[in-house]
Amino acid sequence: MRGVDVKPTRLRAGFGLIIALCLLLAQGAYAAFPEHPIRLVIPSGAGGVTDTLARAMAIQLSADFGQQVYIDNRPGASGIVGSEVVATAAPDGYTLLMVFPSHAVNPSLFRRLPYDTVKSFAPVSLVSNVSMVMVVNRDFAGNSVKQLIDVAKSHPGQLNFGSVGSGSLGHLGAELFASTAGIKIVHVAYKGSPQVLTALLAGEVNLYLVASASSVVPHIRSGRIKALGVSSKKRLEILPEVPTISETLPNYEVSGWNGILAPAGTPRATIEVLQKAIAKVVKSADFTKRLTAEGAVGVGSTPEEMEAVLKADIAKWAAVVKAAGIKAE
Repeated sequence: MRGVDVKPTRLRAGFGLIIALCLLLAQGAYAAFPEHPIRLVIPSGAGGVTDTLARAMAIQLSADFGQQVYIDNRPGASGIVGSEVVATAAPDGYTLLMVFPSHAVNPSLFRRLPYDTVKSFAPVSLVSNVSMVMVVNRDFAGNSVKQLIDVAKSHPGQLNFGSVGSGSLGHLGAELFASTAGIKIVHVAYKGSPQVLTALLAGEVNLYLVASASSVVPHIRSGRIKALGVSSKKRLEILPEVPTISETLPNYEVSGWNGILAPAGTPRATIEVLQKAIAKVVKSADFTKRLTAEGAVGVGSTPEEMEAVLKADIAKWAAVVKAAGIKAE
């Protein structure tokens, strides 16, 4: 009878050992990630806040991983071209996407997308929140957000604002500002930020909600343009003297966030390795300095937190696009 009693015990011990070995092997496999270079797709051209931050991040991730993280710029169709590249890539963590708010806006601007904005991707982490800066020509009569609103109300439809294109964050942010303030201002689209800034300096447009603080700080310091407010809930370290727009309009906030997505189906263990590495970079002194220069703050969120922000922005901008009757160019 003793032999009968011992066998199940030995079998259970044997099964336990096998399970433990399998777990160790699985952990070892995930710990090996990454085993070769990682491609970070930027769905826009070189230059700009997203590209600048992505390149800085890639350098530090490459050092931490011991594998190169290289940038692949895929501009076109409001970020759709680059996003499709990642949506259809192998879900192994070796192809990632650095997105910005246009990713959340596109479902409202385009009837058909070659991917599902939410379901085709696995969120990894928010990288940063980038504040926009509301600037006007130095000769503009107003010197504050309140004075701008007063001028606009006394001259309905006579003030205009520039943006880098229909449906861009600057366009949507200005439309949201107008609806929140109860004013009417006219949109003028340009090919890029340098063209909008040139038009502002020349007095061709009255207002510009610019996505990169670093691009306008020299002109603000020289007095060629005036900064009336920033779109974040907190003042920027790079422009501490400039109030937030929400100090005048409490319900107003626009964030030019950046975040990392992977293809849907990427293993959770791989996502966690990437998220922890990104969070480490975001908290580093060098990257924090880079963020500050761009008028941004680091985040390093969980995948769930990034998904929540993405879904909230999809709903937020859908309402603005509908109310303003915005169409894709």
